[in-house]
Amino acid sequence: MIPFSKIVFDNFRYLANHKNMNLVFKALADPTRRRILQLLREQPMTAGQIAEHFDCAKPTLSAHFAVLREADLVFSEKAGTTVTYSLKASVLEEALLSFAETVGVGVRSGGKLKPTTGRIK
Repeated sequence: MIPFSKIVFDNFRYLANHKNMNLVFKALADPTRRRILQLLREQPMTAGQIAEHFDCAKPTLSAHFAVLREADLVFSEKAGTTVTYSLKASVLEEALLSFAETVGVGVRSGGKLKPTTGRIK
């Protein structure tokens, strides 16, 4: 028989993973935010450097940064009036792996996701 505390912990962890996954996919749903993540994949950038790649108002970009921070996809560091953003690739990878496992695409083996063979039934 499985202890009640283990069931509660497993359910809590499951819900936490899905909440994070929801935030990540919300962030990825917008093409501007996806482009910001692509830019940050190359190197950390200031908000001003990122803004140079877009034709939108600063408050609009600030809202995009807020969504990315909420999903924990970026790290922001403020020095004076300058905010520098860095990509948190591990958070994105974990959300994508969790999603793949949720829908049965791949099987964890030795801590790594491996592709399934054949058709998904």
